[in-house]
Amino acid sequence: MKRLNFTLDQDTVHLLEDLAKKFYEGNKSQTVRAALESLAAHTGHQGWVITGYTPNKVDGEVNCHGCGESHSDGEILYRPVFERGNSPSALPKIPSENWLDCPDCAEKQFTV
Repeated sequence: MKRLNFTLDQDTVHLLEDLAKKFYEGNKSQTVRAALESLAAHTGHQGWVITGYTPNKVDGEVNCHGCGESHSDGEILYRPVFERGNSPSALPKIPSENWLDCPDCAEKQFTV
């Protein structure tokens, strides 16, 4: 734990006190932490990010998640591997749908 020294205007002090009492049993440190986590989540920088892909042999007919192009039985597409991380394109939750990308769309994820 590290102690930080900073100055807040009076309105911010009152807001911090009110939020701390209402949600965190008066714990101002916990209130500031929650506010920072909320800010990070709402600015789209924290969540689930694609850190890689695993090859997946297509069984049947499927569409690429990225471009929508149709792919048939036996083709190789790529399933994303999601991990917690920071990125402007982070997702708030792991997608529940079957997500497969064609080689071009998978490559674009890492060249943008």
